[in-house]
Amino acid sequence: MRLFDTATRQVRDFVPRVPGQASVYLCGLTVQSGPHIGHLRSGVNYDVLRRWLLHAGLDVVFVRNITDIDDKILAKSLEQGRPFWSIAYANEVTLAATYRALNVLPPTYEPRATGHVPEMHEMITELIERGNAYPSNDGSGDVYFAVGSFAEYGALSGQKPDEMQAAADGPERAKRNPRDFALWKGAKAEEPDDAEWPSPWGRGRPGWHIECSAMAKRYLGAEFDIHGGGLDLVFPHHENEQAQSRAAGLPFARFWVHHGLLNLGEAKMSKSLGNVIDLDAVTERGIRPADLRYYLLAPHYRARIDFSWQALEEAATAYRRIEGFVQRAVEIVGVVEPGAMCAEFAEAMNDDLNTSAALAALHEVVREGNTALAAGEDKATAGALGSVRAMLGVLGLDPLDPVWASGKGGEGLRGTVDALVALALEQRTAARARKDWAAADAVRDQLKQAGVVVEDTPHGPRWTIGSEL
Repeated sequence: MRLFDTATRQVRDFVPRVPGQASVYLCGLTVQSGPHIGHLRSGVNYDVLRRWLLHAGLDVVFVRNITDIDDKILAKSLEQGRPFWSIAYANEVTLAATYRALNVLPPTYEPRATGHVPEMHEMITELIERGNAYPSNDGSGDVYFAVGSFAEYGALSGQKPDEMQAAADGPERAKRNPRDFALWKGAKAEEPDDAEWPSPWGRGRPGWHIECSAMAKRYLGAEFDIHGGGLDLVFPHHENEQAQSRAAGLPFARFWVHHGLLNLGEAKMSKSLGNVIDLDAVTERGIRPADLRYYLLAPHYRARIDFSWQALEEAATAYRRIEGFVQRAVEIVGVVEPGAMCAEFAEAMNDDLNTSAALAALHEVVREGNTALAAGEDKATAGALGSVRAMLGVLGLDPLDPVWASGKGGEGLRGTVDALVALALEQRTAARARKDWAAADAVRDQLKQAGVVVEDTPHGPRWTIGSEL
């Protein structure tokens, strides 16, 4: 397997630090509000990475953090007159439900920033003792990382420190260098009283960057395999993470993997910009969570997605063609366990997770399976079904996965609809038996108006539904 490493700017062979194991840290969300589909791209893309590592036989420890304290959450707290932790937790619950709807596997650990303040204190103290950090001298209680003390600062993002803008997380008068960034922020009168912790430098709260360094060390150790996140995090967040971690004597991440952004118009989808589309908005237009997952993973993970409803609907149609083959094949040959995936699919996935090429290979097997179905070749149909299920399983899109089949993927009324449609089809079958074609057609047309499409097959009528319930 080969992955593009942002730090070296090249695709490199992925060799786990510990044979048979893989350790991954993904920067999770800042939960000042609910997730939009740009956030969901991160969840889906790294879920595919994790599933492929598991397919390779590796024991994967996957950590995805929650940032539940920062400037934006505190601003929401003051604006709404609610405790910051109440806002953060409500949005965390929404995020978890949304990930479940898209069949994103739960992380091995999901630490919150507020639960790891002691670990942050330890790292900040270590940095001060090593001469890489200093308390401000303005009485604010702030502590800053000294950018000039780390010779490799800027290496990850490819920037020169002298050309960087000042870090906007504290007054320049309190810093030795305007580019120094905050590790600890002293308490401020205008901020909520419950957003403070005691520290050796006075009451306050952590800076954004120190959170992930401390949590990665806590759950993955001094060195781990892969650090993931969006391209918008390369600078300053990941640059600062790397600097403070390595300055503290930690080897830190062996690979830096970044996914492309999802744009709406000319700008990235962003809560702060207000140009967001969430899962509810998608499902209201008849796009199911499985369709959205297909849309988010269809492009290469490093490619930018320029969102459009037309492209999303086209992706839904493409996935439903795959789903349709699986359903028809099961009707003929029964449920076939996942089998051997085609070589082209595996080759694409090993080539920097090229899901675009992998899906092209999958669709080719689906085409061959449909040909076998039409020819009545049950053995070939079963072989194609097993291969397709194996490939879809790695992508988290197998229609026979209990997550989708049980309704946890957003189809909670499926059992009720099954019963109601079955009753209508019984009435249609009875009308056809007595050659009352008008009544049979009326039942079919009424179902169609409700979004249920009936197809007559040699094995009886089958139905599909095109809208989310």
